Amino acid sequence: MWDYKTATHFNYLDLRKFARQNRAHMTDAETLLWKFLRNRGVAGRRFMRQHIIGHYIVDFVCEDDGLVIEVDGRYHSEPHQAQDDELRTQFLKTLGFRVIRFSNDEILHDVESVVDRIEKELE
Repeated sequence: MWDYKTATHFNYLDLRKFARQNRAHMTDAETLLWKFLRNRGVAGRRFMRQHIIGHYIVDFVCEDDGLVIEVDGRYHSEPHQAQDDELRTQFLKTLGFRVIRFSNDEILHDVESVVDRIEKELE
């Protein structure tokens, strides 16, 4: 259905097991944010978690609105990871997605502001 947004068949088969593992072992911040996003809890939009797009697994996506939400742990501030994150963001943008990032700390300490920002992105 969304061929241009999903992985090749072979990449999908490889990534599917990792996506399932990620869903089963989400971080505390991802779990908290998912409580708000699931069941159309934010702006009535449908979000999916640990979803495969291209050769990446994104934390959360609302495909209908083209919004990807990434939850970044401390390792995302490492220079090599920041560079990888930028490449990932640019790839997603070429597919028409907007990408917003939140740190674990932002979500764990002020989830209401995070949800407000997501709602504004969806307006």
